[in-house]
Amino acid sequence: MTNPAVKANFAFDFEHVSADFPTLNQEVSGHRLVYLDNGASTQKPQAVIDTVTDFYETDYSNVHRGIHTLSQRATDRFEAARETVRDFINAESETEIIFTRGTTDAINLVAQSFVRDSFEPGDEVIISMMEHHSNIVPWQILEQTIGLKLKVIPINQNGELLFDEFEKLLSAKTKLLAITQISNALGSITPLKKMIDAAHAIGAKVLVDGAQAVAHTEVDVRALDCDFYAFSGHKLFSPTGVGVLYGKHELLEAMPPYQGGGDMIKVVSFSGTEFNELPHKFEAGTPNIAGVIGLASGINYVQEIGLQAIQAYEHELLEYATQKMLEIDGLRIIGTAREKASILSFQIDGVHASDLGTLLDHQGIAIRVGHHCAMPVMEFFGIDATARASFAFYNTRADVDALVAAVNKAVSMLK
Repeated sequence: MTNPAVKANFAFDFEHVSADFPTLNQEVSGHRLVYLDNGASTQKPQAVIDTVTDFYETDYSNVHRGIHTLSQRATDRFEAARETVRDFINAESETEIIFTRGTTDAINLVAQSFVRDSFEPGDEVIISMMEHHSNIVPWQILEQTIGLKLKVIPINQNGELLFDEFEKLLSAKTKLLAITQISNALGSITPLKKMIDAAHAIGAKVLVDGAQAVAHTEVDVRALDCDFYAFSGHKLFSPTGVGVLYGKHELLEAMPPYQGGGDMIKVVSFSGTEFNELPHKFEAGTPNIAGVIGLASGINYVQEIGLQAIQAYEHELLEYATQKMLEIDGLRIIGTAREKASILSFQIDGVHASDLGTLLDHQGIAIRVGHHCAMPVMEFFGIDATARASFAFYNTRADVDALVAAVNKAVSMLK
């Protein structure tokens, strides 16, 4: 059910890494906290918390505009973070790294600048059935406002994207493929490189939603050859309210600003405005300075462990969790793709997900219940919600065992 190409070859002590995360070292309702809601947001290591605290205590000032020492130090840390992100995803230039509020903001930037500015009525955007609402709604808005046409790649009952059906959707009218790398509701891994190559072959551009991917696998935007890549800090053990849009330089250079205000300009007069150079052209107003600096710290933390080691460890953990959960009577896993990341969505006969989630919380188990901002996926499977356990490298087999025990206890109470 997971990616068979990943081999467990790691030496990091994952069993004790949770000690780096202060939020995890507490009790909820008298039970040890087992945090399994990482698909929604990850906890923050002490190193990130200390970095943000240190910035506020020693270097806080606005960036880019000040000649005084604090502003210069803040600017240096802010721009050093841009280089950290560039290196993390192997972008060619720092000018290709745009700081946003998150994945949603980054996708909307592409929609409102690249697509709205250059697409004609009848031009087509292709997405998949397993997309997060953030990669559905912006295109629907543009359907209504500029007349683009949205096409949807179907999936099968395992939650796997149907590549042959995707190829049938490609045409001379296809201008953009906007695709998730890993489904937040199912954990399915899309055949990303193969899809990018197919889209490029007919002249389309590609936007990748990497929100669920960057914490679990290495990302190389140049190897993928995607045109845009979006992700959030809060799913990468970093602060909320910060994200990244990578875009190829020539595309960003040609795109008009998404928002107007301070820092994205060179000269303003009532007769006209001259816009700033990349990347600042797309960063209007005072940014989330502490968030950006914290993002760099989160990336550094993950890189010290190593994403190959993280991927291998989480692969084995998901395999173990899948095996153990399937031993529960009446449990059905939603999303059984052969290539799958650290998400386990499930239903139990006769038990509503929200009731299960409440009883698990009473036992210290934090999971997510609902449609996971992926209503079309729920509709496809004929359900209204799932319970979702999503794993990070600070989770252990003991966490899985606690989940299984708690689910069994909850089921016995509800049936």
